[in-house]
Amino acid sequence: MNTCFLIGKIISDIDFKFIVNNKKYYSIAIFQIGLNNKSIITLKGYNEIADFCYRNLIKSDYINLYGELNSKGEIEILEIYLL
Repeated sequence: MNTCFLIGKIISDIDFKFIVNNKKYYSIAIFQIGLNNKSIITLKGYNEIADFCYRNLIKSDYINLYGELNSKGEIEILEIYLL
């Protein structure tokens, strides 16, 4: 996977879901950010990151994140900070 560092503005509502897999529960937050060059990036955060995103972030917040690019062109968030 490719590592990336991004700064952007949240442009969508945060979609929070639970996933059940082999009797284990996972939480996932999915949302999009817009970059200065007008690119739109889809972000996914799991478990503690998903909980942080759902509780602390809203549409139009600016964020700084560290993540990895997956094969679908989405970024899996590893660390996230509110600016």
